[in-house]
Amino acid sequence: MAPIDSEDSTMAAGEGEEARAGRRKAARYVVPVAVMGVAAATIGLVPALADSGDPDLPKITAEQLLEKIAKSDVEQLSGTVKISTDLGLPDLGGLESGLMSGMSGAPGAGKGEDGSAADPSAKLTELVSGTHTLRVAADGPDRQKLSLLENAAEYSLIHDGKDVWGYDSGSNEVYHSTAPDAADQREKEVPVTPKDFADQALKAVDDTTSVTVDGTAQVAGRDAYRLVIKPKQSGSTVGAVTVAVDAGTGMPLKFTLTPASGGAAVVDAGFTQVSFAKPDASTFDFTPPEGAKVTEDDEAARAPERGHRAEGGLAERTDGLEVIGEGWNSIATFDTGGQGLPTAAAGGGLGGFLGSFGDQVKGDFGSGTVFKTRLVNALITDDGTVYAGAVTKDALVKAADAAK
Repeated sequence: MAPIDSEDSTMAAGEGEEARAGRRKAARYVVPVAVMGVAAATIGLVPALADSGDPDLPKITAEQLLEKIAKSDVEQLSGTVKISTDLGLPDLGGLESGLMSGMSGAPGAGKGEDGSAADPSAKLTELVSGTHTLRVAADGPDRQKLSLLENAAEYSLIHDGKDVWGYDSGSNEVYHSTAPDAADQREKEVPVTPKDFADQALKAVDDTTSVTVDGTAQVAGRDAYRLVIKPKQSGSTVGAVTVAVDAGTGMPLKFTLTPASGGAAVVDAGFTQVSFAKPDASTFDFTPPEGAKVTEDDEAARAPERGHRAEGGLAERTDGLEVIGEGWNSIATFDTGGQGLPTAAAGGGLGGFLGSFGDQVKGDFGSGTVFKTRLVNALITDDGTVYAGAVTKDALVKAADAAK
């Protein structure tokens, strides 16, 4: 990464392993990482970022604020997070979440016949749309808890030492893992806290990025600086990312991402209440309720012919993934093995149904279908090549043409 110019706020590099490790300290497991890759991080520069007025804080440069985030050593916290996601997906009656979980490649993805309703790899994909309230708590790298509050039920994910428990009160099902690296594995799943989203956004900061400090805010009763990250390149669907950074601890308290097309935030995640006091030890205690169905992680891994594995799904055909372009205009591409999207006229079933939501495009590459959200777009060519990224439709077509 290029060094930050504190005058024009061009993003800095040279973080180093120690600085990056510092960013990952807080809530390492309770904040898993990845709702649709780049996609889940959509935000809007909305007035709701500030609770009440702009606090008067000492001046700070973008470089100093980035260093403050990197050096943040918060390991103990508890609070409530509100997250709203609006990718602009068509209303498929909940099918959109099921499709994503089904393609995730995780052991209980989509809760197949042998899956578990308490499997976090499937449960947390619900955050891909709508508004949700979460309770989070952390006490060091080995003890975290996340609870997803639903209308008539609650889902909890607890990490306590080597034990990782998922509990769905609605179905009275429990998911258990004892793998030493379970936390590291779950960390790759779904971003749920402002820190998770901010960590992902900061990874994209390089010399193609503008980084500035845009005043102050108050979030969850705490004074904060507003860090604004914007692509310098044209062609990106990302408008801006705003991170409210706690003035005292350097921890991100609120994350917002606006699409280049404008409008409401695609993703808006922020604490509505937060405390940095040590949570009570009982917070992380968990014993499966009487009568609950308990699924062990190794059992799910051995479940026969389930989900995308049984169907030869998309996740199995992405070994040849390549990334073309740079910075915010990066595009991931892979070959599905010649399996393009079936057309409705050809009796394509689900493929034809989904095709009706896309735009038909043509170019030097041939023809294909572009599926659009407010943040991530994907081109599936008729010969089975996929191009996807937080870029415009024209950028995808141009990339496909250049590859021929």
